[in-house]
Amino acid sequence: MRTDKTKGNSLIYHYLRKYQEEPTSRVFAPLAEAYRKAGLLNEAIEIARDGIRIHPHFLGGRVALARALFDKGEYNQVVKELEPVVLDAPDNLVAQKLLAESYLILGRIAQALSAYKVLLFFLPQDQEIIELVQEIETKAYEDGALVLQQDPVKLKSYTGGYSVKGANDAIAHDPEVKKKEWLKKVEELQSLLVRVQRFKLANRA
Repeated sequence: MRTDKTKGNSLIYHYLRKYQEEPTSRVFAPLAEAYRKAGLLNEAIEIARDGIRIHPHFLGGRVALARALFDKGEYNQVVKELEPVVLDAPDNLVAQKLLAESYLILGRIAQALSAYKVLLFFLPQDQEIIELVQEIETKAYEDGALVLQQDPVKLKSYTGGYSVKGANDAIAHDPEVKKKEWLKKVEELQSLLVRVQRFKLANRA
């Protein structure tokens, strides 16, 4: 019986051979993901970035890069990679979740709430997302506090965790988000949800 490590090495070898045979193919994305799962984050990021230079519009490649960047704790880079992805494909749930978690870790609460609500639009029965959105909204709008996800890299684990900070303190770390702009953010969210609905209807046609 093969161990997980052996299986991971086998996958790397499989995709690496295909990548070497055709370096301009999109196989770079599963290769980067295999590297990531094996804990070889630098290799995953390098392969993904090389592939994206050839296929700049390949969303799967950007998601693979974002996964590796997230595992490495490069949350600002995750946001940079995934904001265009969710704009083009709001139903890319992996990208939406990674983006929401990165926003939350960075303390960008308004954006995190928007991203989680888009996830909830596509996954209305997901109890975990429902509870998380309710928790953030309750703390933000009723108690004047925001629930911030702690950096899992700093916690030395990827299980995550939550800590409560005052709203003023949290917003101070993100000058783009001020209390007076909360209403505007909510209005922007509603507009985004309308665009998502139109996107879904267009793809059904």
